Amino acid sequence: MIGLHLTNIDNAPYTGPGSRPLSEAETAYLAQFQHWLDTDRGYGAIQSTRPQTLSYGLNDSPAGLAGWILEKWRAWGDTGGDIEGSFDRDLLLTIVTIYWATQTIGPSMRDYVDNRWFLEPLGPDDIVTVPTGIALFANQHVDDGSPPREWVERLYNVVRWTPMSTGGHFAAAEQPELVARDIAAFFADL
Repeated sequence: MIGLHLTNIDNAPYTGPGSRPLSEAETAYLAQFQHWLDTDRGYGAIQSTRPQTLSYGLNDSPAGLAGWILEKWRAWGDTGGDIEGSFDRDLLLTIVTIYWATQTIGPSMRDYVDNRWFLEPLGPDDIVTVPTGIALFANQHVDDGSPPREWVERLYNVVRWTPMSTGGHFAAAEQPELVARDIAAFFADL
């Protein structure tokens, strides 16, 4: 692998014994992230403990499935609360239809189960050493905080850091040209 390009930072680095103390920016980020966990992470609790029950209910109701999926796109996107201002209605309906027709909402939740119950915690030697480019799309409607570069550098060999002024969790759907340009620039420098 010659490089890794990310638009989301989902893994927390090792911060246990032997790691450097948290910076002020990291502490502020973790406080905002904890606030998000306390106020908006209920979906993760149900998906990681009762995914099968939830999936039966969602597979039984196209309106329920649409509500579940579209709420995430509204909250995690740079929508300002207006989902159709950021995403094309046909794209959103296509996403819901794919889940509905294939009945794959249940399998999509498996990651939450695996991460909650089977994920081994990272240790001090768990570091991604390949050059890593980060396009930071941190403008989610429900703010989970923006990780500072020093937080990300605890886990990744960051050689490109591009804060984006617009876009959220679904960056490739929200700002495809920005994502493509950043990927091209990152790999051109390698």
